[in-house]
Formats: sequence, structure tokens, C-alpha cells
Amino acid sequence: MPIVAQSSTETTDWVSRFADEVIAESDRRAPGKDVVVASGLSPSGPIHLGNLREVMTPHLVADEIRRRGRTVRHLLSWDDYDRYRKVPVGIPGVDGSWAEHIGKPLTSVPAPEGSPYANWAEHFKAAMVDALAALGVAYDGISQTAQYTSGVYRDQVLHAMKHRGDIDAILGQYRTKKGPGKKSQKPVDEAELEAAEGSGAAAEDDGSGSTGYFPYKPYCGSCEKDLTTVTAYDDDTTELTYTCAACGFSETVRLSEFNRGKLVWKVDWPMRWAYEGVIFEPSGVDHSSPGSSFQVGGQIVGIFGGEQPIGPMYAFVGISGMAKMSSSKGGVPTPADALEIMEPQLLRWLYARRRPNQSFKIAFDQEIQRLYDEWDKLAAKVADASVLPADAAAYSRAIGTAAGELPRTPRPLPYRTLASVADITGGHEDQALRILGELDPERPLASLDEVRPRFDKAQAWINTQVPAEQRTVVRAEPDTELLVSLDDRGRESLRLLLEGLDSHWSLDGLTTLVYGVPKTLEGLDADAGPTAELKAAQRSFFALLYRLLVGRDTGPRLPTLLLAVGVERVRKLLSA
Repeated sequence: MPIVAQSSTETTDWVSRFADEVIAESDRRAPGKDVVVASGLSPSGPIHLGNLREVMTPHLVADEIRRRGRTVRHLLSWDDYDRYRKVPVGIPGVDGSWAEHIGKPLTSVPAPEGSPYANWAEHFKAAMVDALAALGVAYDGISQTAQYTSGVYRDQVLHAMKHRGDIDAILGQYRTKKGPGKKSQKPVDEAELEAAEGSGAAAEDDGSGSTGYFPYKPYCGSCEKDLTTVTAYDDDTTELTYTCAACGFSETVRLSEFNRGKLVWKVDWPMRWAYEGVIFEPSGVDHSSPGSSFQVGGQIVGIFGGEQPIGPMYAFVGISGMAKMSSSKGGVPTPADALEIMEPQLLRWLYARRRPNQSFKIAFDQEIQRLYDEWDKLAAKVADASVLPADAAAYSRAIGTAAGELPRTPRPLPYRTLASVADITGGHEDQALRILGELDPERPLASLDEVRPRFDKAQAWINTQVPAEQRTVVRAEPDTELLVSLDDRGRESLRLLLEGLDSHWSLDGLTTLVYGVPKTLEGLDADAGPTAELKAAQRSFFALLYRLLVGRDTGPRLPTLLLAVGVERVRKLLSA
């Protein structure tokens, strides 16, 4: 069943505000036609979580427009006709020999060794296609290789060449007077700048050269590389002559019949805006600088009879717990990596709840547990109608789209609990079911399917993101040396805990018990509020239990750990 969102007058989130603007602008520019929003991704390597913002921003806006009953197209250009600029490091199946392909279109570069895909672009595109499907992102995919090599843009290419003087004049404004630009609040490395450009290649030249200005770059007819220089062009006959610096090849072709090349990026992007009638498209933070692709494109698009799209400049997406994202490095966290450890709803929420110009982090470390707690609290507020309107809107956008809700975990137990159980049981599903079934004796879990896929995500997080030295290993035998060294208070705390196990054997009961033992020792009532002294006593007691159970001062939440160990083994490990 489609999800019906509140109208823009009832919500205050950024998505609704942009939807209002996009609809109004579409009605002004193209009344009666479909609303068009756009994204662009270059499959030059792993497509990371920062690139995902390039897609999620227009997706969320497009989906809001669909919820209002309007027809909208989300175009996703795969910039697979971009040049192969460098060999990313750390890519399995790729070595230095791939450097021989630098300068070729991405679709002409072999895929990494062992890949089932036809070429480099298809290899890196595939994982993103699967991730977008899991996230519920609907789009019309466009291969720029197919567009250029089939001659779809022939008229636009000829038009650009005819008006190359006008284009050169626009670009010349920025070649001769580069402003200082805005100072970044933090250092920005080259890889981040490349990612920030969104569509296309940030480092591509603008078509200027010693032989004149030409906004078109042929791929060589001999070596396929774009290390070519246009030396002559005739507007009347469209005859174009070029030479290749890589192999020395030279030829003269008729551009009206030639399909092996493309417009340089700063011309290609605005050409597509006009050709596709794009109303909304976001851009990376690099576009705040003078001469950036988005700023220059806003002037060049008029040459093609179009207008610049409206759209926000989006901020970087950071990573908590893994190395900083860089599209030039192998092992960079991608949407597929994130979806291994978190449900699609949570990942959608992270992008929906922050305005595009706000940076945020995606957690691969312990922070993911806090994020899930926050998500579950939001769900509870939605359920009891105590949620704020903007938060409700973000939640609605996270759990599904105009087409319907995404598949969800039937019984979403706390992620930190599931992670603890996965950690302790080490892949033994029967043990995991036993422990989870004891969490709530009044409503025991009948099957792990009730907590899937969240349980599988938590298990994947434990297996892939938690270092081996931080994994939980329950002691095989009691620590007799520690047990005999305990003072009277230590022995009494263990006696009180063991005495209460049977009557408190549930998650809530054990929580009450482990927090209550120090209260009893302090002579406090069970409902006594926290004090500095009590908190210190509880920390000391918890550390003792962890040392006796797992040989460390910390570990999974104690109630979950006790359930996992089992009552008989707990008695064995805590008894002198």
C-alpha cells in the first residue's frame, strides 16, 4: 500500500520545502510535463556513501512529489563514458597493469580479474544497482556510453562546436580571474573534492589548448584513449581533425557521423540539463568555488536553450569507525557495506533527517548501537503520536516510498541486544534462539525469522566490524584466584546476585537485579535514584562480574550476557 505523507503545509522538513519549489518551477518551465530530477554517478571505482547523497537527495524529493500524486522522473546518469583517470589502490584483482588503460572510456577498461562483469564500469555499477534496489530508490538509468556512441547527442555536440567561441568566453572569465573561494572549515583532500563534484570528473580539462578552444574530446581510433588534440574543425562540413599524443594516430572525421568522443565535462553537464529538462539536481560542496562545474554550467546551459536546475549543495558524509571515505582507495565503505550491518530503513533515515547542507556520519563502530536506539525511540514516538511533525516526516520517508513500505523486521528487538547475542553465540543459531527466547518469558521468541533481517545485520556487524580482541569469550572455568581474593562486600554481592537469578531470569528481571544488588549493599531502596556513590558502586560490581564471566573489565550488557551464559554456567563461574 502506498504511503501517504502529510502535505507540505503540515510538515516542516527540508524534503517538503524542496518539493514545493520543484513543483512550482516545473509548472513554470514545463507546464503539463513530468517533473524531472537528476543524479549522476561515475563508476570509476567503488561508489561510496558520500556518492549516495547525490542519489538520495533527489530521490527523497521525487518521492515526496509522487506522494502528492504528481508524475516525476528521477534520471540517474551513469557517467560510464568518462575517462579512466587512475588505478584505484586496494581493489582486489587489479594491479599496476591497469595503468595502460588510463585515458580510455570506463566501459572500455577490463573489469577486475575474476569479475563476472563485461567491463570496469559495469563491475562497479552493479553493487550500487543492488543497493539502490534494497533502499527502494526508483530511477531511470541512463548510460552515457550508450547515449554518446549511438549519436543521441549529435545535434548537441554540433551545436556546442558551432558556439565554441561563446563557451570559451564564459570559461575564460574564470581562467583569468580565480577568486579565493570560501575557506573550508576543515582540510579537504583531493579525493573528497572528486567525490564532491558528484556527476562527472572534477579533474577533466575544459577543452582549451594550443590549437584553439574545442569543447569536444575524441577517443582515439587506434588506442581508444582521450589523449587527443583537435587540430582543425570546419563548421560547414563538420570535418574534425585530431592527433593522439599517446600513440601518434591522426585522422579526419565528419563529426556529423562520428560517435567516438564526448563533450568536456563543464559543457557536457549543462548540455544534459537542457536536453533532459532537469528541474532539480544537487551538487557537491566543491561547487561553491568560482569556476566550478555547477556555477559555470549555469551560464553555459543557456547556449543550449535550457535553464540551470535548482538544487542544494550537499555536504560530505563521514564515517565513524572506518577509514575516511575516498573514491580513490579500495575498501572504501559503500552503500553495500552499510546495508550488510544496518537495515535499509536506518540508512534512508540518516539521509532523510539531515538537510543536504548538513554533514553527518554513518557509524560502523559502536555508535551504530546508539543510532539504532535512537531509531527505535523514534518509532515508539510515532506509535504513540508524541512525535514532532518533522521527525514524523523523516520516519515516513525512511520506512518506505510512495510505492509502499520496505520489508521490515517483524519483531525489532534492540540492535545492541541482538549484537550481544550474536557475539556470545558465535553463529550457533540454536543458542541464539534460546537466549532471545528467554528475553521476554511472557512472549517467547518462536523463530529467529521474527528478528530478521535485523539479527543478521547485527551478526554481520559483529563478524566484520568488531576486532577479534574485542569479541566476547566466556570463561571455561571459574577464576578461583579472583574469587578467593574477594572481600566480604564482594562475596556478598555475588551471593545476592546468585540468590536472585531464578526469580529474575528475564531481560527486565536481570536488569533490575544487577542494578539492585549495589543498592541493597548501600542500604538503599530498590527504587532509589542515582547518586555518585551508587554509580561508583554499580560500576565496581559490573567490572567484577565481567572479570569473572569473560575475563575483561567490560563486555556486552550484563543482563544479555547472563542470559547468554545460562543460569547453571553463571552459578559455576560466580561460585567460589
